[in-house]
Amino acid sequence: MPWARNNNLKKRKVMAEKRDYYEVLGVDKKATAEEIKKAYRKKAIQYHPDKNPGDKHAEEMFKEAAEAYEVLSNPDKRARYDQFGMAGMNGGAGGGGGFSMNMDDIFSMFGDVFGGHFGAGFGGFGGGGSRGRRVNKGSDLRVKVKMTLKDISTGVDKKIKIHKLVPCTHCHGTGSADGKTETCSTCHGSGTVVTTRQTILGTMQTQTVCPTCGGEGHVVKNRCPHCNGDGIVRGEEEVSFHIPAGVAGGMQLTVSGKGNAARHGGVNGDLYVLIEEEEHPDLIRDDNDLVYNLLLDLPTAILGDSIEVPTVDGKVRVKIAPGTQPNKVLRVRGKGLPSVNGYGTGDLLVNIGVYVPEKLSSDEKKIIEKLKGSSNMRPSQGAVSSFFERVKSMFR
Repeated sequence: MPWARNNNLKKRKVMAEKRDYYEVLGVDKKATAEEIKKAYRKKAIQYHPDKNPGDKHAEEMFKEAAEAYEVLSNPDKRARYDQFGMAGMNGGAGGGGGFSMNMDDIFSMFGDVFGGHFGAGFGGFGGGGSRGRRVNKGSDLRVKVKMTLKDISTGVDKKIKIHKLVPCTHCHGTGSADGKTETCSTCHGSGTVVTTRQTILGTMQTQTVCPTCGGEGHVVKNRCPHCNGDGIVRGEEEVSFHIPAGVAGGMQLTVSGKGNAARHGGVNGDLYVLIEEEEHPDLIRDDNDLVYNLLLDLPTAILGDSIEVPTVDGKVRVKIAPGTQPNKVLRVRGKGLPSVNGYGTGDLLVNIGVYVPEKLSSDEKKIIEKLKGSSNMRPSQGAVSSFFERVKSMFR
């Protein structure tokens, strides 16, 4: 069933092409609900159709921001998105590529975000508050984990060793040999410096990250010799995590805080686990269904029988009815893979093929010659029509 696999790949490609929701709103993955709300409010004001009449790009950006907010403002959807990305959004906003909300749905959210009326949202928004001290963020890491269909059917616990940046044990990640830091003399602990200059438009002020302390607000005078004052060194860590049942190749899971450690005791990066799906020797995956191609001998197809076929966890018997035709598909309920979102389990689809002997003995030929004249050995008009319909459907 190659068409099913191609459709599946198209779905995954669409999911991969959609922009990251955090990137759309311009917020960090650690952003609070209030920060997400403010970010959406800003985007909605910027791209609102009333401010951009006839601008298709602005309309798309407006819808995209609403889609991102609809997911990230919902704790359950956000948790699912953080773990599985777009692949975890099946059945909801962002699922598989089409945005399910219309403009009425989007405007209905404004009561929450803008206090009931869009106009009320302009008052006091976007004020230039001061920038706080900068918190260092460790870089993210990515690892690949191979999964068999058996693993995917049950979910697995993994434990792997990762080479990464870890806090220096000698200075406990501070970067200071004596554990002391001093307030930055350039920014006086604020982490930012303000530059004032005169322009034709008047006095302009620019706020930038302090070049002396890098925005941290403090500096290390007595540097730790083991980490050269950075607070991090090369090391390794054993990381344990659970991969739930139903994942698919190309999905990416997030293990928060297990990436590289940050300088001077900052926030660790994340570990991204990319799923690689190993091919099964007998079964083909089609979303949550599994496909098995069963090649019958001619007598079995004519007379019928009961035959064992493989599943991910053993074997199951299927009944072959007398007169079974090639390309008939038998469905074994519940013998596929579970949905990663918990929405049931797929089926095992047994795709029937019939083997026609290429060589016959003289006695076998005589038997076939006797059968050749029988009317039951000729296809009925209904069978011919059905065959041509199947062929035509392949080219539509």
